[in-house]
Amino acid sequence: MNFAAYQSLFHTQKAPFAWVEMDALDENILTIAERAKSKNIRLATKSIRCRFILSYILDKLPYSFGLMSFTIEESIWLAEKGFTNILLGYPTLEVDLIKKVVSNPQLNAAICFMVDRLEHVEILNQTASKYQMKANICVDVDMSTHFPGIYFGVYRSSIQTNRDLENLLEKTKDFANITWKGLMGYEAQIAGVGDNFPKNTLMNGIIRFLKRKSLPKIAQRRAECLAVFKNKGIELQFVNGGGTGSIESTLKEKEITEITVGSGFFQSHLFDNYANFTHRPAVFYALRIVRNPKAQIFTALGGGYIASGATDSNKQPQPFWPEGMKLIKNEGAGEVQTPFEYRGKIPLKVGDLVFFRHAKAGELCERFNELTLVRNGKIEQIVPTYRGEQKSFL
Repeated sequence: MNFAAYQSLFHTQKAPFAWVEMDALDENILTIAERAKSKNIRLATKSIRCRFILSYILDKLPYSFGLMSFTIEESIWLAEKGFTNILLGYPTLEVDLIKKVVSNPQLNAAICFMVDRLEHVEILNQTASKYQMKANICVDVDMSTHFPGIYFGVYRSSIQTNRDLENLLEKTKDFANITWKGLMGYEAQIAGVGDNFPKNTLMNGIIRFLKRKSLPKIAQRRAECLAVFKNKGIELQFVNGGGTGSIESTLKEKEITEITVGSGFFQSHLFDNYANFTHRPAVFYALRIVRNPKAQIFTALGGGYIASGATDSNKQPQPFWPEGMKLIKNEGAGEVQTPFEYRGKIPLKVGDLVFFRHAKAGELCERFNELTLVRNGKIEQIVPTYRGEQKSFL
């Protein structure tokens, strides 16, 4: 379909609204499955934030392996809705919610907690002991790499060396109410950093060089951490790693049992800039033009959906259709109005719809109650996002 066809399809739709191109989503699911070969894929919920789409992707993937959630409240809600094998991707200190999990056999079986400090394990062990239960836990190991004058990675886990992990296991060896289930090592500097940005040849080359030099260090650290568990007589059920941008390199490690993938299914625009894969944009949002202050300048209602993280121009929405739209540097995308310059071939007027892409996948769903699903040029159905189900977890 082209821009005119989508204008016609959505002419009665109340704007702004978000929509999913299901044919593109299906293609991305197939491509990711092919990239991962036969490796289990754990679906990152923060990159989707819609129960219907989570279930849809899990059903379509040949080797789906549960979810990676982003808050304990979300984990509980998803487990209560029937999802299983939920790895809580980030530590929690919310005692009341931990109690809710460990006091309920169904929830406790479905949810695995993330830890990287003694305090995390202590609170889980103490809380679970009150109910004669065992909390399932996974350790998050830092995968950042150090070069002279360069810290290549992120600041998250405090488990940065083998000794850190040994100390944690030693201090918790007598904890009777925890079960070590897995190890996660997320190589964010590989999976989440683009290396093929237009007009940025020098930086692309530097990033690729750092990635290439990081990979052996990452594999070595993961293997050494697993050896620490083995030496302690602890057998883990899973070893998690990777992300959309690192599938190929992560699956080379024989110890890896599963890869977490999220953004690649919706293919938000930050993931256009990788040299090793190409996916189709599958999620968009539409704004309606309400002003035309001067020739070649239009203003749409809403649209200022800026992505989280370091604030730079890459985190702004990306104009998509019609071709020829360009955000105005001094204004950008605004909460209540987004002005843009347009020098394309298709005439625009007040009342027309224009289409954008978000920089990060699931964050778009925090702005909309619904996703309109389109297949073969027709609206298939409308499904609620987390927000549409009155859920806001962060």
